[in-house]
Amino acid sequence: MSLYRNSAWFLKGVTEFTRNAFLAASKQFVEKDLEVSVAGRSFLITGANSGIGKATAMAIAKRGGTVHMVCRNKDKAEEARADIVKETGNKEVYVHILDLSETKKVWEFAEAFKRKYKALNVLINNAGSIMSQRDVNVEGLEKSFAVNVLGVYILTKSLIPLLEKSADPRVITVSSGGMLVQKLRIGNLQSDRGRYDGTMVYAQHKPWPTPCQTSIAL
Repeated sequence: MSLYRNSAWFLKGVTEFTRNAFLAASKQFVEKDLEVSVAGRSFLITGANSGIGKATAMAIAKRGGTVHMVCRNKDKAEEARADIVKETGNKEVYVHILDLSETKKVWEFAEAFKRKYKALNVLINNAGSIMSQRDVNVEGLEKSFAVNVLGVYILTKSLIPLLEKSADPRVITVSSGGMLVQKLRIGNLQSDRGRYDGTMVYAQHKPWPTPCQTSIAL
């Protein structure tokens, strides 16, 4: 990592990605902006059983939206769903089990979802993966790349036809400040050369959804 990127990451991290930075920014929030109803709108959220994904699912359910939770672990997903239903009283919360590292299964899931549901207003690509050591899926693809790049692209691309049929569609992809510490590189997508550092590999992958989704939008 270069001195420039180290410095940029530190400064941006301190000013934007810490708890104190959030609290400072929150003073500019307008509460009325959040006083909206999303009843009648459908949201699909990956990685929805914990963290940002669960908080997002909870907020949408509170405002009357239909939530589709796409998660890898069934037990954790059902536990999160129970929490959301109990907290919000909204029973329109559905669990779908999917391992985003298996790219063929991502496509199969999207095709099945389109056949079963008539509408999807918002896709939120939230799930991400940091591997402690290099691993590949059954297709021979490095798992971090499969989840953070290919899975996002395939799911988004496959669901575009359903989104286009729905009112005011949106695709939201959660990124990471970690993307600031690595350049956008195409020479080692499988991370099979040199020492494998899961955190740096994750950082290399996080910029990719932006050009991928730009290409879809175009």
